[in-house]
Amino acid sequence: MSEGPPGALVQLYLMLSKDAPTGNETRPRVGPAPQPYAYPSPRPFVEPDWTRLPGYREVTVAEWESALWQRKNTVKNLKELVEVFGPLIPEALVRGIERDQAERATMSILVPPHMLNTMDEKDLWSDPVRRYMLPAFEDRRDDWHSHPLSQRDSLHEADMWAVEGLTHRYPTKVLAELLSTCPQYCGHCTRMDLVGNDVPQVEKHRFAIPQKERYQQILDYLRRTPSVRDVVVSGGDIANAPIQVLESFVSQLLDIENIRDIRLATKGLQGLPQHFLQDSVLQGLERLARKARERGVDIAVHTHVNHAQQVVPLLARASRKLLELGFRDVRNQGVLLRGTNATATDLLDLCFALLDHAKIMPYYFYMCDMIPNSEHWRMAVWEAQELQHDIMGYLPGFATPRIVCDVPYVGKRWVHQVQSYDRERGITHWTKNYRTGIEKDDPDALLRTYEYYDPVYTLPEAGQRYWRESGRSGISHSS
Repeated sequence: MSEGPPGALVQLYLMLSKDAPTGNETRPRVGPAPQPYAYPSPRPFVEPDWTRLPGYREVTVAEWESALWQRKNTVKNLKELVEVFGPLIPEALVRGIERDQAERATMSILVPPHMLNTMDEKDLWSDPVRRYMLPAFEDRRDDWHSHPLSQRDSLHEADMWAVEGLTHRYPTKVLAELLSTCPQYCGHCTRMDLVGNDVPQVEKHRFAIPQKERYQQILDYLRRTPSVRDVVVSGGDIANAPIQVLESFVSQLLDIENIRDIRLATKGLQGLPQHFLQDSVLQGLERLARKARERGVDIAVHTHVNHAQQVVPLLARASRKLLELGFRDVRNQGVLLRGTNATATDLLDLCFALLDHAKIMPYYFYMCDMIPNSEHWRMAVWEAQELQHDIMGYLPGFATPRIVCDVPYVGKRWVHQVQSYDRERGITHWTKNYRTGIEKDDPDALLRTYEYYDPVYTLPEAGQRYWRESGRSGISHSS
């Protein structure tokens, strides 16, 4: 049998061995090599000059750094948006956003000045922040703007409410939705069925139980459920909860013996960092951090930053303040969005900016959930797997974010945990190792597989034909 050429590893070994030192001789043999991603990023870490925008030319530093001013001047409609950007916003883009609000948007317009200031006014059509905060009709797919199996509450969180607003989805963790508003409304919001104002496409659900009574029911449930140790306090956004209300609720959580971890969830840390730099807010959060430390409970803040250009000095100031107060971590949970952060360079730029400038820990990147009209943002599972591969090795291991798929009826799964994958039809199958509250009497919950679906337009023609002809409705469970 003839011998072929040596394999790649053998060739590498022979090449290195050829010039290897002998005896006790040692010498440096490698140095920096050209890489697919070059660190550091050339992006400057500066607060964008808001006075470059026509609507903010007369705004002082004191006004800009005031949370009250930011809230009063938050853009709530197209007229106010045009007043900010003036001639810098193309008329076609204004018409596109207007049509999107009328025909596609699941969230109304709500963008604080601080977030508008992180957009590139020279090219708003292509700007990654604009694309997810202020989507235009032209951004969305005209062939598959929704997946046939998209749903308002795609993760079935309300189906898993133990009491109204408390989702008990995981064995030891719960999600407490304190309120249904935010300082800003993201176009891709996974809770679009509950959060924000009604839009032509979506009449929002509303909490039925008065707030104080609802909070009490949440706390009572946690007191009588010792298996729960971890509470995510969210909404909406905790930045919209008055600090007295937030402090009271979290302080009562800290009095519950079985609660060992508390996470406060807020996109507002990025969208409205001025809120977290107010004396009254810092004082309330400091009291919570001190009480958590005394009780031996870990308390952290989770935020939501999707692009490196949103990492600016005001965000860093707010994040560092939280760490100084004694919060265990400030962590980032981004969402993979085509057109915003769907490349390895985008993700690595963002992660390094968070780490180097704001001391925010990259944590998760979620695949965009299967809500209506989100197909243009969503990525296929295989694309997410490639991204996870491509970002490995650059960041410290503890700061390398996990890319996860939030599978309906299952929960978070690393994108490589898929059990099987029908690439033609874009159907992945996943397993689970715990029951949700709605499956407590289901003996087969841990035996079946659960489906997740790629965007249809990423499929080959045969797969797209399957979805055109199938007429399927409702997410199924496969045996």
